[in-house]
Amino acid sequence: MDNTYINPNHFSGNDSEKINQAVQVAAACGKIVRVPAREPDAAEERTYWLLDSAILLPANTTLLLENCKLKLSNQCRDNFIRSANAGYGISDIRELENIHVKGIGTVLLEGADDPRSTGDRSKVLGERAYGTDAGKSGELQHGDWRNVGVLFASVKNFSISGLTIKDSHCWGISMEYCSDGVIRDIVFDSKGVMNINGTEEQTPNQDGLDIRRGCRNLLVENISGKTGDDLVAVTAILSHREMTKTFEATEISQIPDDPRENDVYNIIIRNVRGYSAGNHQIVRLLNASGVRLRNILIDGVVDCSPVDGLKNIATIRIGDNVAAWGGIAPVGDAAHIQICNVFSRSKRSILIAGSIADSIISNVINANSETPTVQCDSGWEYVLNLHLSNLMPDTTNRR
Repeated sequence: MDNTYINPNHFSGNDSEKINQAVQVAAACGKIVRVPAREPDAAEERTYWLLDSAILLPANTTLLLENCKLKLSNQCRDNFIRSANAGYGISDIRELENIHVKGIGTVLLEGADDPRSTGDRSKVLGERAYGTDAGKSGELQHGDWRNVGVLFASVKNFSISGLTIKDSHCWGISMEYCSDGVIRDIVFDSKGVMNINGTEEQTPNQDGLDIRRGCRNLLVENISGKTGDDLVAVTAILSHREMTKTFEATEISQIPDDPRENDVYNIIIRNVRGYSAGNHQIVRLLNASGVRLRNILIDGVVDCSPVDGLKNIATIRIGDNVAAWGGIAPVGDAAHIQICNVFSRSKRSILIAGSIADSIISNVINANSETPTVQCDSGWEYVLNLHLSNLMPDTTNRR
């Protein structure tokens, strides 16, 4: 027995209980949880872990996943992994520090074969999203934060690395009010639909990585694969305070009293290689409802979409004009953004759909001759002090 690590194979109960018991013991004694392949037992011969509920990570925890597979069961309506400070009925999410999830070798997190629920808060089960809970009395009839794959809320000094996430029930990884963290070497594998019992069913909102409101000082690098929605999204939009401590929202955190705590800044995103199989964006920047987006570096985005397949709406999309979110963000709310080294064959290489100020876009190769390299749909009056250089071809829709 290796006493360096805590191994969930040495505990009893279902797979979720085994891993969570190992986490609690490790937290108490300051050791690392090492999750190898599941050891077959008298009840189950399988070597993958089947989760009925989320793995909950407290402060000062390292979860080491080594050549293993974690799969959501058909009975599970929960995350793969969640920071332990957040959950149903928790209105005061206290900050946790030093949480690390590290994959070594081949590590797969896979959604259920027959999910109870998919999609975000706006998707009704059985109408716009698949879920076996559709029409069931006592079960929520729309998606919520439990559909997120890996959910961290108010976590400082953290890292997530070395994972492949396949067929997530909504966003693959979501960060809320997280800071001083690193997310790297993540592969996503979803396409907005799943073959369930021989039928292709809609599984919407399968973003890869979502950096939500209140995040700052993050490094994101080496993100690849395909997703049903945006591959990487920095989307800071306010939610309703009274909804977020229940199952009524896709985000779990309440809105702080200081509106500036919602701002997103000091984010580095580099080496993104992939596409949206659902025909959305590869990288999306979106701030609305008074949230500010500042000091963002996007360096190295390669559109890997099939040459003869559907084209993404945009390789990089900035802002939006949605009335429910307050329309286009005021000029200056999205600023100090640097985008460089981009290859695109999307419908739009760089799409400005909102506002941007005091920013740089450079070194962009547009392989789609049907569109300008930088296109502004919101109106150039929402663009202030934007420097463009090394565009190939050097085209915009500015008149």
